Amino acid sequence: MKIAFYGSSLLSSYWNGAATYYRGVLKALASHGYDITFYEPDAFERQQHRDIDPPEWVRSVVYPATDEGLRSVLAEAGDADIVVKANGVGVYDAELLDGIIARARPDAIKIFWDVDAAATLDEMRADLSHPVRRALPDIDLVLTYGGGPPVIQAYRGFGAAACEPIYNALDPETHFPVEPDPRFASDLAFLGNRLPDREARVEEFFLKAAAALPDRAFLIGGNGWDSKHMPGNVRHLGHVYTHQHNAFNCTPRAVLNVARDSMAEVGFSPATRVFEAAGAAACLITDAWEGIEQFLIPDKEVLVARDGQDVADHLAALEPERAKEIGQAALARVLAEHTYALRGAQVDALFRTQRANTTVAA
Repeated sequence: MKIAFYGSSLLSSYWNGAATYYRGVLKALASHGYDITFYEPDAFERQQHRDIDPPEWVRSVVYPATDEGLRSVLAEAGDADIVVKANGVGVYDAELLDGIIARARPDAIKIFWDVDAAATLDEMRADLSHPVRRALPDIDLVLTYGGGPPVIQAYRGFGAAACEPIYNALDPETHFPVEPDPRFASDLAFLGNRLPDREARVEEFFLKAAAALPDRAFLIGGNGWDSKHMPGNVRHLGHVYTHQHNAFNCTPRAVLNVARDSMAEVGFSPATRVFEAAGAAACLITDAWEGIEQFLIPDKEVLVARDGQDVADHLAALEPERAKEIGQAALARVLAEHTYALRGAQVDALFRTQRANTTVAA
């Protein structure tokens, strides 16, 4: 089956936290025989900061972020058996969603893939004319980056025919243990872009912990932090490319995950970084959120912190041997239960069920 997938970017993780997720899920789907085309706009300097060349398992189309560019890629929607619009493209989001519904064949499966469900649902609650809210009657299936039961119930409440979470996971061919790199030497490292709904939590869980442990070395990577005032024991790296993530995760004594406000509030939303860190056998400290036990066991496979003081306490007590034990346990867990191969099989089964239902209805 042919898939036309309209998303932010497959080729670049620059200001695009969904890149690893798209690569993992779509690579796995390609292994099931799907013929995939990924359409991404030339926007936000992403093409100037590519992490990968177009992979062999997908046809990559980069189009100008113009009206003409939009029309050119929507014209191909009618050739696909499955048409997917992901949120967060950043340009022409409403037009893309309306366009795939208008251009898709009557027998094509139309999917909205929400990689920021908590934020989308908040927007829909506040806006009766929200594009996604308007489109749901014409969408066959909503897939989400996370969120669990609360997100499923909310989408069903807005009229979605079906909603399923497809969680982040690990691709062991891209994220795995490597030798430490002195560039990333630190006691605690955090990787994430500076975003309005994450900044306060980074202040609490990362910067407060750094201030509490002035004799320890802290490292922060990601875009936007260069203008942020930080304690003197915090070093800022700027953008860290995905090919550097393994070394970034393997080198520090521990790495920190900090969920965005909306993700922490809804729960059941492990970030890509969680699985990247576990795949590198890193000792992960995460802020507390509902559902963590579904993915990693606290105190055995991950350390959970309620606030910055908890982070500081974990780090102060963390011996290298203990950190290694936690990292190895996390790696074993994600390899067994949380790989993109498993996620791809899940999505393949959903698509086949949806196709069967569509055929019967016709």
